[in-house]
Amino acid sequence: MTDLPLLYTYRRCPYAMRARMALLWAQRPFAGFEIELRDKPAALLAISPKATVPVLQLADGGVLEQSWDIMAWALQDSPVQSAWQRAQAPDMLALLERNDGEFKRGLDAYKYPERQAQPAPREHARDAAVAVCLLPLEARLQHQPYLAGDTPCATDLALWPFVRQFAAVDPAWFAAQALPALQAWLQRGVSSPLFAACMTKLPSNQRVAFPPLLSPAFAAP
Repeated sequence: MTDLPLLYTYRRCPYAMRARMALLWAQRPFAGFEIELRDKPAALLAISPKATVPVLQLADGGVLEQSWDIMAWALQDSPVQSAWQRAQAPDMLALLERNDGEFKRGLDAYKYPERQAQPAPREHARDAAVAVCLLPLEARLQHQPYLAGDTPCATDLALWPFVRQFAAVDPAWFAAQALPALQAWLQRGVSSPLFAACMTKLPSNQRVAFPPLLSPAFAAP
């Protein structure tokens, strides 16, 4: 197991979720290290002073500190490399940029209004995120089941954890919104064998081999 890439992770972190999904989907064996946020391991701080997950320490000593870089390493030259290639289209990269920028800021303001420098009613951030980020996804998904077409790509993996987190702030409210295509897309993602596998619970502060994905990543349509 010491020869495996080591992923420092946190089960509920959306950035770590996308990294774990990519590694599992690409059939890349890896070890996981579930950190405790209040007691981050010295080994993580030594290789990545930013001290946020995910961080992947490769067998050759290289270190990947960004989730999208980990996804690239996992998916390129893998059995599902087309999922990475399709995510490089300009419209897919634009979706990623908006998710990791404007939508993430709106999500934080909606979920944690008390942490904002200028607190405002959380509904303001929620409604702005829907208008600017989720409605365009809804329009796109009305014509196809996944962001790049009939099958998932890396962009789906990258966005699912964040839309899931947004929906979880107020599930009843989210379910009542006129976003049927987006809601169906999210359900396909979070109910998939791939997502279930990525959410495997690990013991804290231990290096353990992450269980591989033993079934098809996504159910047949």
